[in-house]
Amino acid sequence: MLNVAVMGYGVVGSGVCEVIRTNAKSLCEKLGDSVRVKYVLDIKEVNPNDPEASQIIRDFDILLNDPEISVVAEVMGGATFAYDYTKKLLLAGKHVVTSNKELVATKGTELLKIAKEKNVNYLFEASVGGGIPIIRPLYSCLAANEINRITGILNGTTNYILTKMFRDGSDFETALKEAQEKGYAERNPSADVDGIDACRKIAILASLVFGKEVECNKVKTVGITDITEADVAYAEKMNAVIKLIGQAEMKENKVYVSVEPRIIAKGTPLASIDDVFNGIMVNGNAIGEVVFYGPGAGKLPTASAVVADIIDCLRNDRNREYFWTEAEDDFVADSQYNSGRYLIITDQAEAVEEKLPVCERVVIKAGECGLVTDVITEHELSNISSYAKKYIKLCE
Repeated sequence: MLNVAVMGYGVVGSGVCEVIRTNAKSLCEKLGDSVRVKYVLDIKEVNPNDPEASQIIRDFDILLNDPEISVVAEVMGGATFAYDYTKKLLLAGKHVVTSNKELVATKGTELLKIAKEKNVNYLFEASVGGGIPIIRPLYSCLAANEINRITGILNGTTNYILTKMFRDGSDFETALKEAQEKGYAERNPSADVDGIDACRKIAILASLVFGKEVECNKVKTVGITDITEADVAYAEKMNAVIKLIGQAEMKENKVYVSVEPRIIAKGTPLASIDDVFNGIMVNGNAIGEVVFYGPGAGKLPTASAVVADIIDCLRNDRNREYFWTEAEDDFVADSQYNSGRYLIITDQAEAVEEKLPVCERVVIKAGECGLVTDVITEHELSNISSYAKKYIKLCE
């Protein structure tokens, strides 16, 4: 009997228990032994008829000190108790797997170092793509590649909202309300709509791929709250859509990283990813571009990724060397040096054209137009801030 523990019995935690219970036979075949959730740590009261009711404990030290527990799934969320418990478990020589993107993004450098020193695993497949496999493929299937760039739709809530705005003509507030009614958005949706969730995910991916910590506070982060029906009209006139995109690219030993709404031409891979689905495009020097697509959140998809990490730990009791180190202060390029093409919405087109290289005009109403620039930096863009009503970066 292989005993594991789960910390947190919310949506994901209950999903982890359900997957282990439902797939008990196939897990036994894969591992050569049965798997049991021996403990579920949670402070909430649980219905006595709940399948895991007899496994509920409230004392963390019980699972910490149980020698039968070698793998613990941390699905509590947050970075307070989760950090303290995870650190203690790793120091005690236990493997920890998690879906906690906040903790990985803010404390991953320290926790991975401890895991390496103790020859155990700290795995977090579910923290980035939910049910989409991305971290393990980066380390195995794409190991022969030098990864140059990662571009992704990393948040299902914002993707759902933007899909409603384009497909149904909804405004932002209406689309957000529907997302909340369907359970896709929290009552306080800030982490999603302000880009914080996507920021944590691209920071994790960039740290993994480029080997040095990309701190969230160094990632330029813009959400979707300012996207309007007029922006939608401009994008449609360009035969394009708008998506919230996280991107990290290595150029001349610096990482250029951002999360922001971008205009994406229809017919390209990420443009067709709608509703609550996510998509991550990886560019490698040998393979070119590959796209990972699927449900980026949800109870069972996320639980699936957590359980896959549990299986990995039970099969391989040595450190997998998922790792990154602390970075120099200038490893992440200042956002003023981020570059690209932009749609600048303005009622002073001539003034903008005198200062920036413009290759196209897009008109949807009299007295205003959108100017599509050649490649410029954000510093150059700031020179025309007094003339621009708004600017949106293109994704190319």
